[in-house]
Amino acid sequence: MILAPRKREQILPLPVVLISTVSGGGVRNVAPWSNITPILRPLEEIVVASWIKRDTLDNIRATGEFVVSVPAAGMAEAVMACAKNYPPEEDEFVQAGLSPRPSRKLKAPGVEGCLAWAECVLVEEISRKNYSLVIGRVIHLEADDRFFNQAGEMDYETAKPLSVVLGEKGMWFTRPVFAGRYAEYAEMFIGGKDGAASSGGRD
Repeated sequence: MILAPRKREQILPLPVVLISTVSGGGVRNVAPWSNITPILRPLEEIVVASWIKRDTLDNIRATGEFVVSVPAAGMAEAVMACAKNYPPEEDEFVQAGLSPRPSRKLKAPGVEGCLAWAECVLVEEISRKNYSLVIGRVIHLEADDRFFNQAGEMDYETAKPLSVVLGEKGMWFTRPVFAGRYAEYAEMFIGGKDGAASSGGRD
């Protein structure tokens, strides 16, 4: 099957997060996001791709901060409630029936009931004609102890983090499951030593 290049997102399962911000005037905003990824292990930065006309992007520009909350599969309805195009003067936490979770280092709150929360500050915006790439640095990272071990590793079978597979006219909400193979990072390196922390990383 040959697909149109514009359908490239249909071949990639994507994570689902909620990005919360506060406008320059103090209005809270929360929106679902799948175009987000960490920038190379073990760095502290993430990148978010955004259309130019988004309240989230406007708020990040105005305040220099945002919070990434990781919802569980049971929060799919709340995610869809946040996806509606409310006007910028509406408090989307109220509209979506979500409870704010006070952040440790930012004014913007996270979303209560999620699996983890990454408080981020704007490092750089790379602008294009129709979209921007927002690079943020994680300055505080916290997770629900019920779903993470002492090393900070998620018990994904219990946590059930939300993901999504996109289609032509809609999307299927999904979650990761174990594929039957665990691999040490050291397996990727000749000689069996993971040089990520000392040599700049490899992803």
